[in-house]
Amino acid sequence: MQTSELDKYDLNILNALQEDGRLSFTDLGKRVGLTTTPCIDRVRKLERAGIIKGYSARLSASALDKGLVVFVQISLDRTSKKTFEDFRRAVHKVSSVQECYLVTGSFDFLVKARIKDMAAYRNLLEDELLNLPGVKESTSIAAMEIVKETLEIDI
Repeated sequence: MQTSELDKYDLNILNALQEDGRLSFTDLGKRVGLTTTPCIDRVRKLERAGIIKGYSARLSASALDKGLVVFVQISLDRTSKKTFEDFRRAVHKVSSVQECYLVTGSFDFLVKARIKDMAAYRNLLEDELLNLPGVKESTSIAAMEIVKETLEIDI
């Protein structure tokens, strides 16, 4: 399913669910101007098409003592397919890592991690990140303040 195949009801459903994924089908239908059954059918269609990938709760990182966000630029010692695959597989196992991107530029991967504090970050860096397969060097950036953070997609 392509974006061009989505009509105003589909787009409104997606926007509403991004705001509140716990809406009942009845409430969702009312919000987007549909009765319950067609609303359910559209949501299921969006799920089958992989546009809606799942549902989750947004948690307070600071309330869970994970208030420090760090970004780590990682360079690998060689840029072979196997090295990249080994790194990808291993970074999935690091629980503090929330996001990891293969990027262009002067380093290979950009990692976003959430931890308690700088001491926890030092442990994460020394014990886990620098020991991932193929890691040659890293550069870290600690966020002083989160100005905007969202998982919502502008549609």
